[in-house]
Amino acid sequence: MLIESPIVVVSGLPRSGTSMTMKMLAAGGCPILTDELRTADADNPEGYFEFERVKQLHEDSSWLSEAGGKAVKIVSFHLAGLPSGYSYKVLFIRRALDEVLASQRQMLVRNGQEGGSVADEQLRALYEKHLREVYAWLGRQHGMGVLFLEHRAALEYPMETAKSIATFLGRTMNVEAMAAAVNPALHRQKSV
Repeated sequence: MLIESPIVVVSGLPRSGTSMTMKMLAAGGCPILTDELRTADADNPEGYFEFERVKQLHEDSSWLSEAGGKAVKIVSFHLAGLPSGYSYKVLFIRRALDEVLASQRQMLVRNGQEGGSVADEQLRALYEKHLREVYAWLGRQHGMGVLFLEHRAALEYPMETAKSIATFLGRTMNVEAMAAAVNPALHRQKSV
C-alpha cells in the first residue's frame, strides 16, 4: 500500500538535533506528527516534537497509514521498525559524538540521575557501531530517500540547511521561517 505523499522521517541519535529539525519543518509549513505528551523542559526548551507510538513501531506501525506528507521524529534506534510499502524521505541528523555524549550527561544531571552505568568510552563505541549498522541499513532500503544533515552546519548556516531540506523534500516551504527557527543559543555542548 504505497501512499502518495512520502512520510518525512527525522532521525539521528538522541540529542543530535532532531527536535531542532522538527521545529524547522513545522516553521516551514510541513505538518508534523506529535502528541505533545513530552513537554518542553530545560534540556529542550522549545519542545521535543515526539510521537509516543514511535516507541512501539516494531510491534505496531498501523499509524503510519495516516502519516503521509507529515514529519515524524524517529530516533535511529527505531528506524529498522519502518515497514516496507511506504515511501519515506529521511532527514538524518549527524552530530559530533562528543557533543551527543555531553548533552546526554547534562540531561541526566538535570534530571537528578547519576551519569549512567555505561562509561562515555563504552557508549561511544556502542553508538559508533550502531551508526555503522544504521547507515548500512539505510543503504539497503528501497522507497527511502535519505538526506544527511550536519548539526553544526545547520546552526552555522540555517538558510542553506533550510533550502537543502526543501529541495530534498520537493516542497515549497518557507525557508526564511525555517532558518529563523534555528536557535544557536541552545547549542550548549560544543566540541572543539
